[in-house]
Amino acid sequence: MKKVYFLQTCDTCRRILKEVNTDGFERQEIKANPVNAPQLKEMHQLSGSYEALFNKRAKLYTSMDLKNQSLSEADYKQFILDEYTFLKRPVFIVADEIFIGNSKKVIEELKEKVG
Repeated sequence: MKKVYFLQTCDTCRRILKEVNTDGFERQEIKANPVNAPQLKEMHQLSGSYEALFNKRAKLYTSMDLKNQSLSEADYKQFILDEYTFLKRPVFIVADEIFIGNSKKVIEELKEKVG
């Protein structure tokens, strides 16, 4: 399976989608079509952690003062399901590997994987 979860209004997501060969990828725009529980569970199984999928740069993270709270894996999961901005993006799934976020290292590894 090849799939990418992204946000159309995110300049970084748009840049990465241009950089990476996404031929054959199923694309899911997470604002129009939010991630559902089975999709998030699949991402969790590949990443091993809901926290790894959680976007701590989201404006809501700051405005809700979440950094000063002790969040559990269940909390991270529920926040991501409740609000699309809490999903770290983009998320690429290639076969049984997951690539989360926009760090140079992650994107380089993704490019090597998809060619």
